[in-house]
Amino acid sequence: MKDLSLVIPLLNESKSLPELYHWIKRVMDENDFDYEIIFIDDGSTDNSWEIIENLHKENPRVKGIKFRRNFGKSQALHAGFAQAQGRVVITMDADLQDNPEEIPALYEMIVNQGYDLVSGWKKIRYDSVIKKNLPSKLFNWAARKVSGIPLHDFNCGLKAYRNEVIKNIKVYGEMHRYIPFLAKNAGFTKIGEKIVKHQARKYGETKFGSDRFIKGVLDLISLWFLTRFSKRPMYLFGGLGMLMFFIGFLAVAAIFIIKAWKLWHHIPTHLVTDRPWFYIALASMILGVQFFLAGFTGEMILQQNYRGGHYSIEKKTGFDKA
Repeated sequence: MKDLSLVIPLLNESKSLPELYHWIKRVMDENDFDYEIIFIDDGSTDNSWEIIENLHKENPRVKGIKFRRNFGKSQALHAGFAQAQGRVVITMDADLQDNPEEIPALYEMIVNQGYDLVSGWKKIRYDSVIKKNLPSKLFNWAARKVSGIPLHDFNCGLKAYRNEVIKNIKVYGEMHRYIPFLAKNAGFTKIGEKIVKHQARKYGETKFGSDRFIKGVLDLISLWFLTRFSKRPMYLFGGLGMLMFFIGFLAVAAIFIIKAWKLWHHIPTHLVTDRPWFYIALASMILGVQFFLAGFTGEMILQQNYRGGHYSIEKKTGFDKA
């Protein structure tokens, strides 16, 4: 087994790839690592794949996977994890914002300090305060509260894992933000954090829009529900059913008691079914429960039927054909 597998998803990073490769190679050679570099081209439209193929010809340790179209970072990581053979697996972004000089320390924390997973923390960032820094702080605060994992930067691309971790988790949808949460749910509880250097983007622009924070919050809610109730759906459905039944029973009892009291005192009254609030309350409860069950049931079906990710590989280089 190799010492290190570097899994690097990318999209249209042709300008940064050669510089990133030579930077990584220098660090690997200085530390005498037995390593492999796995680039996952997530449907690039520039010449990123040609560069990866040329790097493989220059150094067989460089391997590549090319998707037929853009499937997303989670799918790219899943494909890389499936091929990774290193004792320690390190993920990083291809835009030169993650510093390869951090790799030896991350490796040491996994091998010598016994961590299952170590997440980078870009304590000092060079991003826009309004567009990325403030939303990231709010997002990470919510992730800490829900997951119970005291990490400051869940979305940092620079992370290190024991090989057993990446082989026992399923990274799908947009769940790459919550790999520490997925690892914890899989039983890997020794999760650490290391302050890492953040480099200012040198080429191009970020591939992620402002909607990623909305998606991140929705994914966090879904993951929390799946974690708590995917194996105990009756706790949720049964609890909601009992609550709705109890509320409905009290409401009906109150309506009939009021009506009976008015009839007893010969006070004019209307039929229960003539009251608009009766139908409004009934419709609200039914629609609310239906919407919630539809969404949650869909998430459960997605997880139960998930088989190895959702992506289509066009080409590979550097892997055995067997």
